[in-house]
Amino acid sequence: MAWVWAAFSAILFFYLLQKLLSPKTNKKFPPGPVGLPIFGHFHLLSKNPHQDLYNLAQKYGPIMGLRFGFVPTVVVSSPAAAELFLKTHDLIFASRPKNDFSIYIGYGQRDIVFGPYGPYWRNMRKLCTLELLSNTRINQFQTMRKSEVELTVNSLKEASEKGEIVDLSAKIVALNRDMTCLMVCGKKYDDGDLDEKGFKAVIAETMEIGAKFNVADYFPYIGVLDLQGLNRKLKDLSRIFDGFLEKIIDEHIKKKKKKKKKEDEDIVDTMMAIMESGEAEFQFDRRHVKAVLLDLLVAGMDTSATAVDWALSELIRHPQIMEKLQKELETVVGLDHMVEESHLDKLEYLDCVVKETLRLHPVAPLLVPHESMEESIINGYHIPKKSRIMVNVWAIGRDPSVWPNPDTFSPDRFIGSSIDLRGCDFELIPFGSGRRGCPGLQLGLTIVRLVLAQLVHCFDWKLPSGKKPSDLDMSEHFGIVTSRDKHLMAIPCYRLGE
Repeated sequence: MAWVWAAFSAILFFYLLQKLLSPKTNKKFPPGPVGLPIFGHFHLLSKNPHQDLYNLAQKYGPIMGLRFGFVPTVVVSSPAAAELFLKTHDLIFASRPKNDFSIYIGYGQRDIVFGPYGPYWRNMRKLCTLELLSNTRINQFQTMRKSEVELTVNSLKEASEKGEIVDLSAKIVALNRDMTCLMVCGKKYDDGDLDEKGFKAVIAETMEIGAKFNVADYFPYIGVLDLQGLNRKLKDLSRIFDGFLEKIIDEHIKKKKKKKKKEDEDIVDTMMAIMESGEAEFQFDRRHVKAVLLDLLVAGMDTSATAVDWALSELIRHPQIMEKLQKELETVVGLDHMVEESHLDKLEYLDCVVKETLRLHPVAPLLVPHESMEESIINGYHIPKKSRIMVNVWAIGRDPSVWPNPDTFSPDRFIGSSIDLRGCDFELIPFGSGRRGCPGLQLGLTIVRLVLAQLVHCFDWKLPSGKKPSDLDMSEHFGIVTSRDKHLMAIPCYRLGE
């Protein structure tokens, strides 16, 4: 117990030192609940912090001030407030906080998601936008996506013939894993190639740890004690990912003597060519390649799969909405064809379903925290330098002043609506907005729409054991990416003509 007292004494010492050295100020911090000495507001959060913060915002307002340890934190919970932080004053809040997760998993913040704002980050994002995630690159892999989706449909068709119960969540994850690995790495990998626990388990653990409030990030100088054991887990995960990424890069180096056509190059080929050419206008070595690859792999596998999983869950819970979407698919595609990507732009109700799913179930309910790069006054409130900004898009999607009956799944609310989800309409920003908006938005939307449309068009879905649609458990498992708490189990019934 001696180390516990030592840790507490260290925290108390630095807390008192900060109080003594901090200049007295009458500046007005955003309103919020009274926090505990030293610890601040940690005690107000449960296993679903986005829901707790939503409930607190009902009392303290859409710009709410909290403190976690020594770190001032601002929680944003309305479209108007989000616009202030992500558009009007976007540059001030365009950076990311330095924390142990971004150090271990982001290769010292060399990646796009967790990298601090500055010249390096701007250049790296430009590289991703122009070379790795452009429309040309997305279209390059269209045939591959079609092939992989067809394999999944055929597998489900076999289950349909046998009347089998399918772990639909696992099927969707496996499909996204294979598509992502093919786009990024040029080949598919089995679950055990990453680690004996498998891709889904490792990535889920990463997303869960990344969303936890790590005490080491909020109390200086006690990180070495690793009181929660999170840093040990982060080191283990970092070793798993690094070993896998090294393997991928080594495989590409061995094969580089075989000249590939430009259209056959995967994303690793492109990044290795840029690194070896020395043409990048910034430091770009193997660590940077691995950092960006990890962003692409984790985001590609997890976020799209989670969105499809939530969408199918809601459609199964609401058979009339499922039927309406199927009728649109029958009209546009026909019951003698599978869905092609060329059909997607004609499927207006599909877009409504995707928007409504991401309103109710944003895959990243608190986005990734922003950090203020300087002191500022926002809406009359003083925001100190290095404050953390948490944008609660889960709360924004439930704002009753914007969304009538906000807890009801109703895609029809988007019929005739001009609200989009690409970051310009702050009522719906599941991909973020401004400088830190998701650069993979177009690819993610393409995959979500294609996979969802295919699964709904090719199959009817029944719940096992005579369960009613209303019985479906919709509990959340919180993380950076918040997924279903329990896998979606369903029985497919193939519905297309032979």
